[in-house]
Amino acid sequence: MVKRSIQIDWTDGVEMKSIALLIQKASAFSSIIYIAKGDRRANAKSLLGMMSLGIEDGTELEISAEGSDEEEAVEIIADFLENPL
Repeated sequence: MVKRSIQIDWTDGVEMKSIALLIQKASAFSSIIYIAKGDRRANAKSLLGMMSLGIEDGTELEISAEGSDEEEAVEIIADFLENPL
């Protein structure tokens, strides 16, 4: 299992489009990917799960993945969250 903590810096706000793109990126991997905010954790491939986290600008998240492509998955997801569109 690979984990990485990041802090969101989306000064333009978190939009549904950004969450949808995150889900697309996560779905490209075979690994199980979770994103956690505090004590809440959601499957990064689930729209409802991701929306339930309430991600906002300045939010600290932990990305974790387990599977054959876990390292690449965490790297790509973290990069997207740190540098959105």
